[in-house]
Amino acid sequence: MEVTPTPAAGEESHAVVRLRESHAPAVLRVEHFRGEETVIVKPQSIVEVCCFLKQESDLVFDMLTDLCGVHFLDRDYTYEVVYQLYSLRNNKRLRLKVRLAEDESVSSVTVVWPGAGWLEREAFDLVGIRFQGHPDLRRILMPEDYDEHPLRRDFPLSG
Repeated sequence: MEVTPTPAAGEESHAVVRLRESHAPAVLRVEHFRGEETVIVKPQSIVEVCCFLKQESDLVFDMLTDLCGVHFLDRDYTYEVVYQLYSLRNNKRLRLKVRLAEDESVSSVTVVWPGAGWLEREAFDLVGIRFQGHPDLRRILMPEDYDEHPLRRDFPLSG
């Protein structure tokens, strides 16, 4: 197993360089914080970007270790969907994010990682994010007839 060296502070990893080369219009920005990289991706490109990262022989991000949704009140976007990827072969991690307005949805990545179905259902149920093309987008924790999303920042704290 050949492991690429960790980039120095401020440098981009091999995965990010390759992603920029092959999908430049999809990459909105790259953030670096405490030695970790986060790639902000256009919502309409998430499936294409994930397929690339999984299938490229020198990258092989074969695991979606987590997916979660975040709700914001005071930003120019309402939701963030965070994808935590891991390459077993290269022992590397990469975080992707998409940002959505209140009325927007994002494509499901279940076509790339079938296990994403459970995580997307949780993000839908608790935050209210809709995933286009999801094979079974319904509540997973809350009752089916429940109208609220308890992890939204505007969720009432009492009564």
